[in-house]
Amino acid sequence: MTGTTPSSSASSPSLTNLSNSNIKHNLPIVLDMENVQYATWAQLFKIHARSHRVIDHILPTSKSKIPSIDDEKDEWSTVDATVLKWIYSTIYDDLLNTILEPDLTAQAAWGHLRDIFQDNKSSRAVTLEQEFSNTAMEDFPNALRYCRRLKMLADQLKNVGAPVSNNCLVL
Repeated sequence: MTGTTPSSSASSPSLTNLSNSNIKHNLPIVLDMENVQYATWAQLFKIHARSHRVIDHILPTSKSKIPSIDDEKDEWSTVDATVLKWIYSTIYDDLLNTILEPDLTAQAAWGHLRDIFQDNKSSRAVTLEQEFSNTAMEDFPNALRYCRRLKMLADQLKNVGAPVSNNCLVL
């Protein structure tokens, strides 16, 4: 970074803009363990982070600069806390309690969530496939709710790398 303060730099986010940004307007999904939509949630979160120039707080690159001046460290820490707050406000309590640790950074929280949903893809796929196969129309009040449930399970299976074929959906 240059000698200017990070908030005046063209590449740094404005703390006021970050604080005033309501992520729930741009990310209407609340991530939970039961209704897994991790891939969709992560994609929308990354778009929001890019639009506010804070993507490096969750996905650092080789271009990411570690602050060296105390004022820059302080501002970086404040921005990171805001991104962490965004993460916390878009996940349910069960996940929050799972990942919450003292002095956690946004990048570490992002990594914990990724590991939860990406590391157990095979076991999630088996569970979801079984649930998909055992879903019966008589368990639902109408065909619309039945179809929605099957679609939701199909989407979750797609997110864990086990997409349901159109033929299987029709059958």
